[in-house]
Order: sequence, then C-alpha cells, then structure tokens
Amino acid sequence: MQSRHRIFAEDLLLAAEGEDHFDRVPDSLVLIIFNKLADARSLGRCSAVSRRFNALVPLVDDACLRIDRVITDAADAEDAFGLAGPRPRLSHLLKSMLLAVLKPFSHCDAKSAAAHGKHAAPLQHHSPAQVLKNFSSIRNLRMELPVSDVGTDDGVLLRWKAVFGSTLQSCVILGGTKVDRAGPHAHAPAPAADPEAAGDDSGGIPESFYTNGGLKLRVVWTISSLIAAATRHYLLREIVKEHPTLDRVALTDAQGQGTLSMCREQLKEFRDKPLAAAAAANRTQVPACNMKLRYAPLLELSDGTRIHGATLVVIKPVGEAGGIGGGRKELDEFVADAFDGPFREAVGMLSKRRTYLLEMNGF
Repeated sequence: MQSRHRIFAEDLLLAAEGEDHFDRVPDSLVLIIFNKLADARSLGRCSAVSRRFNALVPLVDDACLRIDRVITDAADAEDAFGLAGPRPRLSHLLKSMLLAVLKPFSHCDAKSAAAHGKHAAPLQHHSPAQVLKNFSSIRNLRMELPVSDVGTDDGVLLRWKAVFGSTLQSCVILGGTKVDRAGPHAHAPAPAADPEAAGDDSGGIPESFYTNGGLKLRVVWTISSLIAAATRHYLLREIVKEHPTLDRVALTDAQGQGTLSMCREQLKEFRDKPLAAAAAANRTQVPACNMKLRYAPLLELSDGTRIHGATLVVIKPVGEAGGIGGGRKELDEFVADAFDGPFREAVGMLSKRRTYLLEMNGF
C-alpha cells in the first residue's frame, strides 16, 4: 500500500502547470515503452515519477535484473557454505573451486545509497526476489550476474548453456585451451607448442589427450559448469514460486560464460515437483548423466578465429531419451542453437566429429 504522504513528481508539475499532458498517452503505449526499457532498477525509478507510472510498472511483461555487486569475502563464504572448521582433508583446489562457483550468489543487491557520516547505519542489500517482488505480471525475465562462475586462465574458452526443470534436463559445453586469430596470409596451421594440437583429421582423439591431462581438464570444465548451473537454478527457486506468470527465464553473467534457461514447461515442473537440493551446498543436485564428447585439436573458423583443443560436451540425465523433455531432434536443435557468432559455427564443426561416450555419477 502506498503511503498517503508520498510525493510524486507529478504533484509538483500539476501545481505549477495545472495539467499533465502525458495523460494523453494511452496506457498500452506506456507499457510498450516500459517493456522496451526492461531494466528492473530503471523501472523502479519510473514508478516514483507519478501515481499512474506507479500503477503501470508492475504490469510489465519483460524485466531484466543486473546484479552488480558482490560483497562477500572468502571468510564469509567459508562460514556460509560450511567450509570453515575442522576439515583438514578438504583440498585447497576443491575449496577454491566451490568458493569461485558459489561466491556470486551469496549477496546480490540493488544499488546502495552513499553512507552519510561516520556512524551511518550498515548498508542494506536486497536479494533478487526482493527487488522483483512488486512486479506482478512478468513473463520474460533475464538476470545477469556481475562475474562468471568458473575461473579460467587467460585465453581459455569456456561457454555453457543448461536447461533445467526441477532438475537438469540438458547441458552443452564448448571449450578450448586457447583462442587466437589466424594471420592474414595464413593458409595452413603452423606447428603449435600445444601438446594437444597433434591429431588426425578423422575426428579421433590423440593418445596425448589422455596422458598430458587433456581429458582431466575437460572433466574439470564439465563438473565446474554443472555446479555453476545447479547453483543458479537453486537461486531461482523463490523467484519462480512468487511469479506464476513467468513464461521464460534466463540467468546469465556479464562475461557471457554460461546461461541457465527455463521456458514455460520447465517452470511449471519446477513449481510442481520438489527441488532436490545437494546435501553440502546451496545448489540443486545434479543427477547421474550420460555425456557425448567431441574433440578437434584445432578448429579454424570462417572469420579467422582459431580454437585450439576445441571440445564439445553434450550432457543429459541417465534415462532421458533426448533431454529437454523431447527426442533426439530437439536435443540436436538445442545444441546447434546454444551459442551465437563464431561459437555457433564451432559447434556445427565439432558435431561432425567422432563421438566419445562417458558416464558421470550424480553429485
């Protein structure tokens, strides 16, 4: 309920001019403008302009929420996720990986006001669900995290896209150990120092891939991407529950590393079925999965981009015929459309390579 003492900008304008000419613009046109604007914080500011805007902003169909601040430090994250205390056998690598994946979700806030004076009250930060609570008719929601979830070395390519319902339905991961561009007069790839660069054109994986840590690296990429996707999925539980009008949700990051996607069917399943949470972390449990891995020592794309150690991993839960609630055709379409630009071309090229099957237990 709005306070009767709240002062809108229109009250001052009406007092000065006696008429609000913006009232001549129909509500339907104002809503089109608001839907084009989409940014949740900008819409919040618009709601303070006038009583009319205050009534129309909650009716928008499209909203985008950019989470632009992370205030957690490593010690807070350890306490929050149970990593502190007498667990000396927990490896530093695993601990660092979990912190890197989970840290962006610990404290998500709206922009903070500046502190006044030396003894100002602590800044208040709001969860995404709190920021979106006044929007009653959202159909398409896009959320953007400030940083990517999985840390990689400079020059390493890692992109993923996952579809969830109440649990994982499908995931596609595109990776490469190095990305560069061919010279303007390059006609053939020069010999590379990368030990994975040696291979044949038949689509087979060279023996060195298994002995120099290449396969282990892909396993780390796969597990880290799935943990990131499952953590994002867990973050959405309250938002999906409180917004039954949602038809589509996408949760991505500013670097474009990964995207969690849910459409109407997945959202309905998410609401209707209980969420299986992982025992030791704030994320959804990942089920046992089948994986198809395709590899190319070097991909040269039409725009001159070269991907060394290019790898495509397609994941679906054990027992699912095709993933994403459909058959093989739907899964193939999902994989082909997962990425844009040169990475879309890379997926198409890798899809023609020899397929290697792997299995993974749930975690």
